[in-house]
Amino acid sequence: MAIFTVQLKKVIDDSYPIEIGHHLENSLVTDVVQGMFGGIRKLAVITDDTVRPLYAAHIADLLTEAGFYTMIFSIPAGEKSKTREMKAKVEDEMLAAGYRRDCAVIAVGGGVVSDLAGFLAGTFARGVPFVNYATTLLAAADASVGGKTAVDTPLATNLIGLFNQPRKVYIDLATWQTLPKRQIYSGMAETIKHACMTDADFFAWLETHMQDILALDQTACEKMAKANCRIKYEVVMKDERESGLREILNLGHTVGRAIETVSGYWLLHGEAVSIGLVAAAILSEKMGHMTEADVLRLKKLLLAAHLPVKIPDFIDRRALVEKLYTDKKARNGQLRFVIPDGIGAIVPFGPDNYAIPVTEDQAREVINMM
Repeated sequence: MAIFTVQLKKVIDDSYPIEIGHHLENSLVTDVVQGMFGGIRKLAVITDDTVRPLYAAHIADLLTEAGFYTMIFSIPAGEKSKTREMKAKVEDEMLAAGYRRDCAVIAVGGGVVSDLAGFLAGTFARGVPFVNYATTLLAAADASVGGKTAVDTPLATNLIGLFNQPRKVYIDLATWQTLPKRQIYSGMAETIKHACMTDADFFAWLETHMQDILALDQTACEKMAKANCRIKYEVVMKDERESGLREILNLGHTVGRAIETVSGYWLLHGEAVSIGLVAAAILSEKMGHMTEADVLRLKKLLLAAHLPVKIPDFIDRRALVEKLYTDKKARNGQLRFVIPDGIGAIVPFGPDNYAIPVTEDQAREVINMM
């Protein structure tokens, strides 16, 4: 018998910049012209049917004018498009159009587009470079930073995917002006989550500036976007692959993702996460980590952002409890929750352990209280 060791040790630098500003289309084109993708001349702009006429078509035109072969590949807007089937459809369209390893992907849109396009870029031709051009408040706060890409299945959300870091992220605050109010409100949930889990001062700032943010005041939105990037960067930098600390980013998502799915995606992601944050806070209060005043304060801030704090009557509670088991934090059939420690911190439960086992009865009790 012979054993041969394949030596493949290497050091990889996956660092990337995040540019925050207004009307960043020309900045993107300049970066591509100056070699962000090396010698690649073929670009695939992946977007959705809502964003395509607003921003993606213009970006594609600018890249074409700059001398790059550029095509748009569009998916229907909404969470229901974040599937393996839709990813395969876009891949087939790219292959039919002659795209191979000599291409790069530009994701223009919100979280669904960035998740699907980032996953596609990581597997297409065994991996091609990509960038995220975020056009929603929710994507700016969450999906565009961190490199987690995935699709949903009928049985679970975000469990089929990979870690794939972009070459750059563009957060174009000007695009928020065309968002429906409901999308703006939804986007605030991840921001409130960030403040609740790590930054009491930021939470207090949100309490006093919520109306400025919802009115899309330029100064307030820029400060909020920078704070979101800082908070998520500080977590991801310490735990890129979600082996410990990064799990705190799932605050509110155990119940939130389950509600989102059970609602048939009638609830937007941020709306579902808002309800999940309240569920986690109630559980935390019952465990002695939050006071009643803390829970009321969180609810008040969510309500100020026009977000729900109760489970809608049309949600089947039994189906919701069953769906909790598809959460990616579940281990060996045991539910696990990330729990806030007052406002601005998360309760640790051991070395690199930030989620506590919760019985089904405990989870059902919290759900029935909402």
